[in-house]
Amino acid sequence: MSFRVRLTVIYATILTAFFLCFAGFSYFMVRLTLIGALDDNLLSLTEKVITSAEVFEQGELTVLSFPEDVGIFKSASIFMIVADHTGQIMSQTDNLQAYQGLLTEIDPGFSDPEFKIIQISDQTLRVLTYPLIIDDDSSLTGQRLVGYIQMGQLMDSFQSTLQQLGVIMVVTGGAVFVFFLFMGAGTTHMMLRPLAEITSVALQITRADDLSRRIPDRGRNDEIGDLTLALNQTFQRLENLFKSQQRLLADVSHELRTPLTSIRGNLDLMQRMGEMDEDSIEIMQDELKRMSRLVGDLLLLARADGGSTPLRKIEMELDTVVLDVYRQVQPLALEQGVTVNLGGIEPIRIFGDIDRIRQLLLILVDNGIKYTESGGSVNLRLSRVNDRGVISVSDTGPGINEEHLPHIFDRFYRVDKARSRNQGGSGLGLSIADWIVKAHQGEIRVDSEVGTGTTFTLSFNILEDIYSNGHSDPDETERIPSIRLPLPSLRSRNRS
Repeated sequence: MSFRVRLTVIYATILTAFFLCFAGFSYFMVRLTLIGALDDNLLSLTEKVITSAEVFEQGELTVLSFPEDVGIFKSASIFMIVADHTGQIMSQTDNLQAYQGLLTEIDPGFSDPEFKIIQISDQTLRVLTYPLIIDDDSSLTGQRLVGYIQMGQLMDSFQSTLQQLGVIMVVTGGAVFVFFLFMGAGTTHMMLRPLAEITSVALQITRADDLSRRIPDRGRNDEIGDLTLALNQTFQRLENLFKSQQRLLADVSHELRTPLTSIRGNLDLMQRMGEMDEDSIEIMQDELKRMSRLVGDLLLLARADGGSTPLRKIEMELDTVVLDVYRQVQPLALEQGVTVNLGGIEPIRIFGDIDRIRQLLLILVDNGIKYTESGGSVNLRLSRVNDRGVISVSDTGPGINEEHLPHIFDRFYRVDKARSRNQGGSGLGLSIADWIVKAHQGEIRVDSEVGTGTTFTLSFNILEDIYSNGHSDPDETERIPSIRLPLPSLRSRNRS
């Protein structure tokens, strides 16, 4: 059974059940109303008879006398019996001559009016038993029970009305179910039509392998509209991932082909020369190192994407790492003729992986040095801004065009492809930097102006101020022991 059919049946069943509950309640209320009207009529007749009755006492004998117009009860639908206090019949209407006995049994000591429904000869009657009480000063209670009146009325018309009402409700309930079934089918078809369109477009995208297609947005502000938006966003992300994969394969092939071609050319040259050439060997070693870095970076990003790259996060002093990186890049900066300036350094403690944070800073500072002309400068600064540790790395290089800024963290993306490759870059450094920042729940932002320079801004959550224990000498950071790492990725751009 399809979802549409199930939804239609459930919809019709729930509405029909609600209608039947309402019909049952209405039937019950109508029955109570009719019985109430019947009881009021019996009580009115009984009180009318009692007000016109007389009581005579002859010794121990009590005689009840009713007016001659009691004959009004000759109607076949209304009956009356008068009994003494022991329950013996003293009088009854003529239409009850064929029945010998009380209409209902009387409980001893009964003193309140009572209504009952009884069955006589396949006839249903509503019977009121009313006690006859007179004043008696000799009695302890001042009253004495002298007899009973039982007033009964046939319920044929009453039952007929209820039966007709029941039949009408049952038939109407069936009609309501059929009506709701067809109405639900139409409504469900109209409501689920957008889902059918979504399914059709999704299948077309799958069969045609065309991730550029999108589900038409009808501008709905409901769950269907939300589903359409979510699916279109999913298709957009899949398209981006697919294109990124294609670009990754193409870029990796291109990056590996260049050094392999260089190595093969140098090997062919040495083979033809029949001797070892030191320059060729050095070139091949450089290309092998470049390929090793490329493969290492790709492996790191692949593990990061798969979530299998562990981070050894501890409480670390961010200012110590910044100072380490500053000292570590000085030789390369001097070789390039670039000045690395250390701005304000505030003592800040964060929770992170020391090696990865150091790698992050080395990538950014190395990029600043590589793209800054001789005589320029790279500025490194650590400060506290709104309870966050903020690191800025700025250079005086050529800057980046605004159109490239949204893509600089994409893998293998280069602003100046030829120049970047000559400088030994693979286009993966900023992708790794972006992953490291996100893995530490931090933020990275880039601001650049052509001809002025570029600034990378990093921000991390602060754990605490490392000098909150009372120390206030910022120069003490120079005496904090640090771990120095080699710089396999830092190369002079003058080397080929």
